[in-house]
Amino acid sequence: MPSNQPIVLLREVAGDRYLPIWIGAVEATAIAFAQQGVVPPRPLTHDLMKDVLEATGNELTEVQITEVKGGVFFANLVFGSGTEVSARPSDSIALALRTGTRIVCAEDVLDEAGLAVPAEQEDEVERFREFLDHVTPEDFDAK
Repeated sequence: MPSNQPIVLLREVAGDRYLPIWIGAVEATAIAFAQQGVVPPRPLTHDLMKDVLEATGNELTEVQITEVKGGVFFANLVFGSGTEVSARPSDSIALALRTGTRIVCAEDVLDEAGLAVPAEQEDEVERFREFLDHVTPEDFDAK
């Protein structure tokens, strides 16, 4: 992003909306590690939380993005016991990726902060990404 602030982009499963959530660099790294399957030699905070959940027999059953106030998003961790714990969405997403837990978003949050991207635009974005993966600086030599 132009502001150099990382963003998480959640996509609606049965629709064409995306939910952009700006996050911190440390949280972005934690999310990227989980997406890439990076296992650090010592557990990072989200890895430690996953290990604690497993060791105590607790299960994270759902991450809920619950509301947005003044551009700040809020989330809940929902456990198998029914207990809910308030958490930052970035931490919640990092933990969900490590545990394979589904992430859901309140409809009113999607209505307020979601961005609709029609399928044809999504295809165009994907084609451009593929182009960028294969283009070289020599392709732009002036002749």
